Amino acid sequence: MDEITLRDGSVQTVRPIEPDDKERLAAGFERLSADSRYKRFLSPTSRLSESQLRYLTEIDHHDHEALVSVASDGSPTGVARFVRLPGEADAAEVAMVVNDDWQGRGIGTGLLQRLAGRAREEGVARFTATALADNHAVIELLEELGPAHVTPAGSGTVEMRIELPADGAAGSPLRRALRSAAAGLIRMRGER
Repeated sequence: MDEITLRDGSVQTVRPIEPDDKERLAAGFERLSADSRYKRFLSPTSRLSESQLRYLTEIDHHDHEALVSVASDGSPTGVARFVRLPGEADAAEVAMVVNDDWQGRGIGTGLLQRLAGRAREEGVARFTATALADNHAVIELLEELGPAHVTPAGSGTVEMRIELPADGAAGSPLRRALRSAAAGLIRMRGER
C-alpha cells in the first residue's frame, strides 16, 4: 500500500485493485456524472455489467494493473489502470477515472505517477491513450508523465503516445516548475 497526499493536505491510501472491489467499483461508477462516464468509456455507459466488473477487478497485476485510491471512510475515489498491448511487450494502454466529488485535488496525478512506476517495474516503457479532444484536463495530466505525442483520431478524439522516463523524473516538481515557467504561469527570479 502507498499513500497520496492531496492538495488540501489530506491523505488517501493507494493499493492494487482486488476481485472483492466489484461492489465498491459498481457503486462508485453509479455516483459518476454522465459526463465523467462518457469521458472514461467514450460512449454513453449507464452501468457496468458483471463481465465488465470481472474484467476491471480480476487482473494479473503484470499485463493488466489497476490501482485504486481510497478515502479514510474506505470508499474508492479513483482508479488508474494499464493494459499491455498485444504484440507490444513494452507498451500499454492507460485509463483512469476520479469520482466527480474528488476531481481537482491531486488524486489523478498521484494515481498516474504510481501507475507509471508499476508499469516501469513490469517492463512498460510507454503508455497509449485515447481521449476526447476537448478533455484538456486528462490530456495535460498524461503529458506530465513524460514526452507525449498527440494526434487527432477522428470523432472528436485524440490518440496519445507517452514515453515513460526510466527514472520517473517527468512528474518531478522541477519538471512541473519548468513547464509552468514555459507556459508563462510563473516567473523566474529576477524576471520582470
